[in-house]
Amino acid sequence: MADAVAPPVCINDTLTDDELRSILSRLESDKDKEVFGLVCKRWLHLQSTERKKLSARAGSHMLSRMAARFTRVLELDLSQSVSRSFYPGVTDSDLAVIAEGFKCLKVLKLQNCKAITDRGLALIGGGLPSLQSLDASYCRKLTDKGLSAVADGCHDLRSLHLAGCRFVTDGLLFSLSRNCKNLVELGLQGCTNISDSGLADLVNGCQHIRFLDINKCSNVGDVGISKVAEVCSSSLKTLKLLDCYKVGDESIFSVSKFCKNLETLIIGGCRDVSDESIKSLAAACKNSLKNLRMDWCLNISDSSLSCILTQCKNLEALDIGCCEEVTDAAFEDLRNGEIEFSLKVLKISNCPKITVSGINMLLNQCNSLEYLDVRSCPHVTKAGCDEAGLVFPEYCKVNFTGSLSEPDVLV
Repeated sequence: MADAVAPPVCINDTLTDDELRSILSRLESDKDKEVFGLVCKRWLHLQSTERKKLSARAGSHMLSRMAARFTRVLELDLSQSVSRSFYPGVTDSDLAVIAEGFKCLKVLKLQNCKAITDRGLALIGGGLPSLQSLDASYCRKLTDKGLSAVADGCHDLRSLHLAGCRFVTDGLLFSLSRNCKNLVELGLQGCTNISDSGLADLVNGCQHIRFLDINKCSNVGDVGISKVAEVCSSSLKTLKLLDCYKVGDESIFSVSKFCKNLETLIIGGCRDVSDESIKSLAAACKNSLKNLRMDWCLNISDSSLSCILTQCKNLEALDIGCCEEVTDAAFEDLRNGEIEFSLKVLKISNCPKITVSGINMLLNQCNSLEYLDVRSCPHVTKAGCDEAGLVFPEYCKVNFTGSLSEPDVLV
């Protein structure tokens, strides 16, 4: 008698939900995960509930349906493109749906959502207590009122970016200090109402700041920066002060004294910064400093630049554009051949005293260079470099005329 044929086994009768989730977690590409959800309704439900990130356009009805389907989403991106925004875009009604429907949310991105107001932000603050990261850059209607409501309700907030929110004042910094002790990343580019007093209030409570961007905050000066450097000495790694014209040597000396782990410093346009403070920075941060932008620091000369180049062995990107006193002599100490050089990006545009000779001294000790900006350097031209027989690293892009796109590492 022939053996009986075993009945077919259905995979859904064999595998538990946890086992299917384990299979789903091993799929690497988003496309494969989407295909997983096409097998049947059960697999679609599992795929939906395991989804952690979403990017969406505005619309309260659609957001409500997404909230019902994707119940465990941690990151939601509603950011709008500057060049391709749609009217009216994200509104306060959409934020109401988010606050009610996405209770697990930890990351919310709202860049360029120009229609949202304090009313919508207050709903986010009241409805998403687990929120850890908010980017509301260029949401130009927001004020301290709505953002303080977020600080009051989201005590675990760790990252806040508000570039271009010109109505933000020191009052928000006080709210953050009082409520958000875990804040480590703060972006306030262009928030011109921020002052030294606000920064002092901020670090009274938020003492572990790692990233601080106050580019173009023209009312910030040495008092505020020195306070931040002292309080956040062990944690501060990125400090951006572009065009903060009140910032001078006192700030840089304070950073040198306290911030031994600093990796990125942006001081372009801080015209009162001079050689002495930069020398102290080179000595203090010689093992940590990776990115330094000091274009338009008109008091910088060969002596301090030489210290940066010879002491900061991990430096990867340097911008000294428009530092008109810098000459070839800044590169002379590189010729001793004992320096391990890892520089990848060098911008020396509008430095009229640098010549092909200086570039040659640099290239002899630096084979890691990937981008060199020599625009408007009258003594450094393509013809001159070819005539001198300069050999650039194989993958190095040399910008002679402005025709190449610039890396954004020093923005």
